[in-house]
Amino acid sequence: MTGASAGDLLELVAQMEDFKITPNTASFNLVLKAMLQAHETEAAERLLERMLLTGKESLPDHESYDLLIGMLFLEDQIDSALKYIDLALKSGYVLSMDVFMDCVRSCVKKGRLDTVVTIIERCKAMDQNKALCPSWKLCNFMAGFALQEDNSKLAYYGLEFMARWIVKGEQARPPALFSVDEGLVVSALGTASRTYSSNLLDASWAILHRLLRQKKLWHAPRKALRLWILVQIYFQLENLSRAETPFKSVAALNCITLGCTNIWDLDRAYQTFEAIGSTFGLTPDIHSYNALMHAFGKLKKTHEASKVFEHFVNLGVKPNATSYSVLVDAHLINWDVKSALAVIDDMVSAGYEPLKEILKKVRRRCVREMDYKSGDRVNSLARSYRIRMGSEARRDLLFNLEYSTDYA
Repeated sequence: MTGASAGDLLELVAQMEDFKITPNTASFNLVLKAMLQAHETEAAERLLERMLLTGKESLPDHESYDLLIGMLFLEDQIDSALKYIDLALKSGYVLSMDVFMDCVRSCVKKGRLDTVVTIIERCKAMDQNKALCPSWKLCNFMAGFALQEDNSKLAYYGLEFMARWIVKGEQARPPALFSVDEGLVVSALGTASRTYSSNLLDASWAILHRLLRQKKLWHAPRKALRLWILVQIYFQLENLSRAETPFKSVAALNCITLGCTNIWDLDRAYQTFEAIGSTFGLTPDIHSYNALMHAFGKLKKTHEASKVFEHFVNLGVKPNATSYSVLVDAHLINWDVKSALAVIDDMVSAGYEPLKEILKKVRRRCVREMDYKSGDRVNSLARSYRIRMGSEARRDLLFNLEYSTDYA
């Protein structure tokens, strides 16, 4: 029957009925294959509906559904394809790997993530389909898209499928090593914290823990590990705040904000600061604002850091020495010596003594910018507080090196 058209095969099926020979499922599957080659999707759909209405001899089997579903996904008719996937699963048939991957790929591209989750869960509940697993590339695509949309369930299944590939690769001979992108796991930890998904958190940690033992796959993902620890602490604090005897601590939340700052995660630092009031019902203290200013300052967002300072001063919160020091650092990171000195002047006016380390940082920047007038002001401040600044001969030696090509 190779090369025969779908019309010829249908005519042959009709002739079988004339001779009182009942066409079986295999007969109709041959017609479906011809329709697949000719891209006759509508005719194939009508034929399968006809098979459903006939007797047991010609009921659709797994191959019938695979052929039609494959055609429908090829024509981007996702709703119709999902309808027949539902019928195939209800009939207890095995989905082919190609159909399963087509379903995942098409639905994810269309943003129908909850539909993918439903299909995966139904397959996992069936012994004959629970072994289905997308390709490694598709697992990464699925997990990445799910994390962008904060869909914790689909992200969890994406990581679960990736874990299967990792285990399978380790057991192969020779071993096939699969490397997970650090950013993907970090994003998964973030989604887990935002959606309160303990399953996604456990899956992220399981992959992280396995890869941490495989130095060749992933070299020291310290940021991911630190972030996971912060997320775990935040979860614990949230659980404690909802206990019968609630425990809430601004100081603990301040530590998380500062920890996020130290790993350059401004978004999470800001979210934690906001959660002090919105989630835990507490009032931020001066240390909360200092941690937030530090987060903005590290990423050169000096304007935002200054706004935070102005905001809490207007609220009646009194800045401490650390507040001024953090603001000085925020200006210095943008090489703004004059603004840094203005903050130090405000610090002195508020009754605080500038630290030696702060003055040395400002003086160092004055030298780099060749702003000797500002440098003299720093030295004057140091003398007034009897601070021995000392020399920076070794630093200056490097700064004043004169390069030559005479010996090149």
